[in-house]
Amino acid sequence: MSKIGKKSIDIPAGITISISEKNEVVVKGSRGELSDKFDSRIIIEQKENQISLSPKGNSKKNFALWGLSRMLIANMIEGVLNGYDKKLEIQGVGYKVIQKGKDLNLSLGFSHVVFFEAPKGIDFQVEKNIITVSGIDKQLVGQVAANIRSKKKPEPYKGKGIRYQGEVVRRKVGKKVAGTLA
Repeated sequence: MSKIGKKSIDIPAGITISISEKNEVVVKGSRGELSDKFDSRIIIEQKENQISLSPKGNSKKNFALWGLSRMLIANMIEGVLNGYDKKLEIQGVGYKVIQKGKDLNLSLGFSHVVFFEAPKGIDFQVEKNIITVSGIDKQLVGQVAANIRSKKKPEPYKGKGIRYQGEVVRRKVGKKVAGTLA
């Protein structure tokens, strides 16, 4: 049994949800609209201000899909209600970011400027060396933040690069320091 799947989802005021016979869920709220199609092995029912899910059959795969589907629907509701954001820090001498309209120009120590185009549904905000990626789709926000980070991952010797805010990068000892310790 899925501990997560058993819990019902409360629908807050201002959110409308429609469920089709083909297990397609559409969530509309003040920030926008999200839709997703779920596996036919999961039964999705809406009763007043709650959504409950149940699996068809007792296979292990159905129980895994049950909890996954419940969390995806809960994330859709949270996204159209409050939205999601991820913050990235740029560290390094000469590393900087400039916002051009909705897109980003990243100076990351390369011989050229890295241009990063904002996908539909994603907004960027830049303050000094912090980039905020925000949107209503949790998966898309996380993926865009990971794509930006992949342009210049933090290196372990000086810590230069792009990292998530609060991420701890394990530092390595350089050659000169390691040689004097032995």
